Order: sequence, then structure tokens, then C-alpha cells
Amino acid sequence: MPATSRHDPVFAAVDLGATSGRVITGRVGPGELVLTEAQRFANTPVRLPDGLHWDVLALYQGMLDGLRAAARSGPVASVGIDTWAVDYGLLDADGSLLGLPFHYRDGRNTGAAEEVLARFDAGELYGVGGLQHLPFNTVFQLAAHRSSAQWPLARTVLLMPDLLVYWLTGTVGAEVTNASTTGLFDARTGDWSDALTGRLGLERSLFPALREPGTRAGVLLPHVAGFTGLPADTPVTTVASHDTASAVAAVPATEPGFAYVSCGTWSLAGLELDAPVLTEESRAANFTNERGVDGTVRYLRNIMGMWLLEECRRTWEREGTPTDLAGLLADAARARPFAAVIDPDDPVFLAPGDMPSRIDEVLARTGQAAPAGPGGYVRCVLESLALAHRRTLREAARLAGRDLTRIHLVGGGSRNELLCQWTADATGLPVTAGPAEATALGNVLLQARAHGLVGGLPELRALVARTQELRHYVPRGDQRSWDRAAERLTAQP
Repeated sequence: MPATSRHDPVFAAVDLGATSGRVITGRVGPGELVLTEAQRFANTPVRLPDGLHWDVLALYQGMLDGLRAAARSGPVASVGIDTWAVDYGLLDADGSLLGLPFHYRDGRNTGAAEEVLARFDAGELYGVGGLQHLPFNTVFQLAAHRSSAQWPLARTVLLMPDLLVYWLTGTVGAEVTNASTTGLFDARTGDWSDALTGRLGLERSLFPALREPGTRAGVLLPHVAGFTGLPADTPVTTVASHDTASAVAAVPATEPGFAYVSCGTWSLAGLELDAPVLTEESRAANFTNERGVDGTVRYLRNIMGMWLLEECRRTWEREGTPTDLAGLLADAARARPFAAVIDPDDPVFLAPGDMPSRIDEVLARTGQAAPAGPGGYVRCVLESLALAHRRTLREAARLAGRDLTRIHLVGGGSRNELLCQWTADATGLPVTAGPAEATALGNVLLQARAHGLVGGLPELRALVARTQELRHYVPRGDQRSWDRAAERLTAQP
């Protein structure tokens, strides 16, 4: 296999997650794909008198510092940005940001969904957007925002990655994979829905023209180029700016019939389809139809993923309890199987705070005993996530009329061997784990594709499969134990 050359193009991927951001450089050559972390920085929300916000100015500065570090590693051919979905900033007529963007976990969304659903039948809303009902969907956040003093001044709504692209280039647009998560996007036409925006009283001019992954958004503004040391003509390439869409693009699938779980703060579990599933049964099952690369549909459901474990660890850390992950996982492996199971999507788990106490509340409500020590809580969380993966993927396959042959588990959760093995055990399907850096890989590869270095999704995914470290898990043990645990979960009030 040929080695990468220092003359191979280097692409800078800005990858912002819920707890940290990174700038990663990717070198793409014949048969090679190598990532290097240029800089990592914290993503720490701030609570102000009016609610919980993202510190987007700190994120922007971290991104600029990271791009400067990337420039020191060699010529950068392009920059691409991906972030989480649904959150946004408002710009006024001068293009200035009207306050820090709200965090999707902020409590202001309470009641906003009811306001929207008072104007739309839930089935009608789903029939257009095909979106999973979540209380923090952009459409509900905007409904909550309209009562603020900022709203009359707003002229443009920019989702988080689009806001950062605007600050880098001065150009305004809306990348389609992220736009599809707003609840204001028509899943059939692939454009903003005039029917939804009109009936909700939202000016259509608030929403910029859509951009497809692989198109050029613009070039760096002079002051950005001067600060980072990148050439002034460095292009910013539109990638799949919803981090899950970038991760799914990098799923190393080389055969049909695959399902995926993109596992980090959230577990996004689902299938890649050619067309949305907009049936009433799909709506009742709370599945979402979001855009992927090349017009594909990410048919999936959000599951409250490793957030549960990380919030437990943060609570224990404040209490002075050891939170070394390797030690916690070893304790979990020794804990009693299926001593307690929970629904990870119980709304009580959404907000930040004392997660072990909230798990205790749910267990008491469902007639189960609290786990014995941190290892018991970790086992409860991971077994419950594996059961959620099982339920979601089986239901997705049924609703889409698909047969599943393999699960690809990508993202940070792919490093968790217990979760990977228990997902295989719970589903009865083989699991391929990795790459852990699927989002950054998808970001880099879509930039490389825009530069003509790789072809369509099959070629892109084959390159990931050949070059990245993957681990394979086969189902083991008595699946009847998982069946019984699933039945217990279904029977809970």
C-alpha cells in the first residue's frame, strides 16, 4: 500500500461536538487516509439570566487557533465545518449576531411544541418534514424565540455551522443535511417548506438558500487569512455539516443491508435509504428522515447516548468518587447482568445535573432497586443503550421494509468494548466498531471529493474500510436474557 506523501493535499476539518471542538487535518492520497489532531478546545455552555447558551465566540476563537495550528503543518487545500444540529444564531440587517445562540437543553423550549402543534396536526407536520418529535427541534425553538426583544430585529437564521462559515467567508447559506433537522424542511422536495414557514408566521427570507455537500461556500476573509496564516484564497468547502451526516458518510460499509449507530453524546441509530418514510406508523414510532450525502435519507431515531454515562461521571467527580473510565467499565463488567434497565429517552434525563439520582428516581418509579455502586450504574446505562439500539434498529428495518445483516457502530462510543459487544448480543447481529473519528473522516473525505480525489459514497467508504482500524464483534451468550430484559422494559409504566 503506498504511503502518503507530504505533497498529498491536506484538508482541515473543524469538528464541533457538545463538549469539545477540534481542528483535525486529513491527508488523502492513493489508498491512504491519515488524520492528525491540530488542536482541541473545550465547548463549555454558559448560563445567563435568560437561559443556557453556547459560548459561540469562544468556539470561534478556538476554531481560528486550530486553523492557525493546522497552517503550521503544511499547505491546507480546504476547510470544512461540522457541528451538532438544530441550534442557530439570529443576524440583524447588518449581519451582526443578536446574542449568543441558545443551547438545545435550555428550558425555554418547554411549551413551545404545543404552540406549534396548535397550528398543525402532528401528522400533517410529519407528512412534510418527516422529523422525529423532539422538544428542542429548531421549529419549536424559533416559536419560543419569537417572544424575545431580538426577534423583530432578526433578518437571517443561521444554523451553527452556517454561522461559523459566514464568519470565515462572509457568505450566507444553509447546508442541506443540517437544514433537514429543523422541522421547516420538506423531506420530499429537498427545499425549505413554504407551507410550514408561512403558516407559522416565519418570513421565508429568514432562511438562506440551501447548499449541498461538496460545493464551495467561499474563501477566507482577509482578516481570517491574516490571523490563521492560511492563504487568502483558501476555499471553505460545504461538507455534510450535521456531524451525524458526516459520520454516516464515513461508515465503512462494503455490503448492503447495513444499519449504523453513530454513538457519542447521542446515539443516532438507523438506516440509509433512497427515499423518506412518511407514514403515520413511522410518525407514531418517532423516526426522523434527515438528509444525507448525495440525496440519501438518514432514517433514524435519536437515543440519549453516552450523555447518561458522562453526566454520571461528572456527578461522581464533583462528589470525589473516582471516575476513571477503564476502572468503571471493569466494575460494570463484573456487576450483575440486567439488575436494572431504563429507557434512555425518558425526558427526565435530558437536562444537565445529577444523573445517578435521576436514574434512581426512574428505577423507584418502575419498581427496581438502585444499582450497587458506580459499576452497577454504568452497567445499567450500557445495557439499556444496547436494548435501545436493538429496539430502534429492528423497528427501523420493519418500517422501511429492510433486512439487516450488520451494524456499524461509529464515533466515540465505538471505543467502548462493552457497549459494542452488548449491542451485538442484544440485536443478534454482528457489529463492526469504528472508526471512532467517523465525523472528522467524513468531513475530510467530502472536501477531498470536492477536489476530485475520491469518487462516490461506495468508493469513499471502501477507502475508510481499507485504511482505518476496525474491530468486529459477534453475538454471544443467551439472547433469551436480552429478550426478557426487553420485555421488562416494554412493561414499565
